[in-house]
Amino acid sequence: MIQNPHSYLVIEGNIGSGKTSLSQMLSKEWNTNLVLEEFADNPFLAKFYESPDRYAFPLELSFLSERFSQLKKEWQQDLFQPKVIADYFIAKCSIFASNNLQNDEWQLFMKMYDLVSQQIPTPSLIVYLYVQTDRLQENIQKRGRAYEQNISNEYLNNIQNQYLQYFQQHPQLSVLMLDTTALDFVANEEHYQAIKEKIVQPYTPGIHRFVL
Repeated sequence: MIQNPHSYLVIEGNIGSGKTSLSQMLSKEWNTNLVLEEFADNPFLAKFYESPDRYAFPLELSFLSERFSQLKKEWQQDLFQPKVIADYFIAKCSIFASNNLQNDEWQLFMKMYDLVSQQIPTPSLIVYLYVQTDRLQENIQKRGRAYEQNISNEYLNNIQNQYLQYFQQHPQLSVLMLDTTALDFVANEEHYQAIKEKIVQPYTPGIHRFVL
């Protein structure tokens, strides 16, 4: 069995990229602590998709609070910290906020973000699942969350571009960018193994791109 070399591994990606599924699969196999984003009970999420201008700011604030609380608790609970896999990076807060907020809201939000983000450890590796927009839409439609059904291609493209821009602006991060558009790693064991073999390799800081 391939062993996990990463103390803090993050699986990231756009909406519908499969980051949660992959995080769950890896955590189960490697017996790590698992941190999954808690969005189902967020009272602003469905409202945001219906009225973005009105609900973007409370949505982003609530996500920042929830994500910070989750991650902070993870590193406070045990002196001998076990390995952790998470399906989001704290910087997701700033990435989505930069896309969703007006400038004055953005500036206020970032003051709060800067205060909390520095208290969270840096992942040893961020795996970004790059999936083309048409495939993202197929995945979104397939999982059938009502509030996601009208997400536009433009919105998905903007989020993807914000992630890429963020990684380019933070060269100190180790980022493994995998184009998994053609893969179904949930149903196909070979696809899953191919991803896993890339994840366990050592990487220097910077962006490392592969098409699988």
